[in-house]
This record gives sequence, structure tokens and C-alpha cells, in this order.
Amino acid sequence: MRKIITVICLVMFGILCLINYAMPADAARKNTKEKQEAPKVDEEQLKDMTQKIDLLTRKFYTRELYSPEDSDNLINLKLQLDEIMNTTPEPVYAPLYYKLGTLYKLRGMEPECIDCLKTIIENFPDTAYGPKAREVLTQMGIEIKEAEPELPQDEEEGEEFDEEEYY
Repeated sequence: MRKIITVICLVMFGILCLINYAMPADAARKNTKEKQEAPKVDEEQLKDMTQKIDLLTRKFYTRELYSPEDSDNLINLKLQLDEIMNTTPEPVYAPLYYKLGTLYKLRGMEPECIDCLKTIIENFPDTAYGPKAREVLTQMGIEIKEAEPELPQDEEEGEEFDEEEYY
């Protein structure tokens, strides 16, 4: 009887160890899948953001007054766009950043304008908006530092001359 209870306890202990061992691995696999499948912005959300920015820009040019809701929308659009950029930086966001930067400039909000345009230069320099953003920042008197191309390791350190191998 004692042997049977001991065997049952050992089997139960083994099953518990196996379950405990498998659970962290499953959780880790789920986390890597979630990281790989970063949420992308769908066309509808992108279109909605574009329409809101265009509406706010039209309001500025027609000299309509901005309501508190409009000012709130402007801030929320930038925050929403920044959040999306942190997860999936894609060139499709360059026009939105450019339009937002232009709108901020028109409204006299230079720090926000500079932030939007620098985001384009840093993340989307090869798009059509890269040179435009660079030009606007230059006109504003902002100095843009060019990223230095990295040299391969051999060229960077230079080759040392070894006299023994030469002779």
C-alpha cells in the first residue's frame, strides 16, 4: 500500500513539474507572436486621420476660429500618430506628419512643428516629404545635422603595417 501511494505521489509530482515546465514556454511563445504581429493602422483609420488634419487646415485658411474641441483634436492627432509610429514606422505616415507640421507652423506652434518635421527626416528621409521637411526646417533657421555614414570596420581603424610580414 505504501509503495502504491509513493508511486502515485511521484507520478503526480512528475505531472505537476511537466505542466509547470510547459507553461512559461507557452507564455513566451505567445509574447513573441504578439510582438511579431504589431498592430497596423488600417486604411479607414488612416483616412480618418487625414480628413481631420485636412479639416483643421481648412479651418485655419478660412480664418474660422478653432474651438477647444479642434485644439484637442490637433493634440490628439499628434499623440495618436506618435503612438502608431512607435509600433510600426511606415512611410505612409510621412504625409500626415508633414501636414501636421505645416499646420503647427501656421498656428505658431514651432516646437511641435519642428518635432513633426524632424520625425520625417529621421524616419522617412527617402520619401518625397524628406526634402520638403528639410527645406521648411532650414527656412525656420533650424540646423539639420547630416548622419555620418558608418565606415566598415577595416577602413575605420586603418590597417597596421607589420614589418615582419612584409620582409
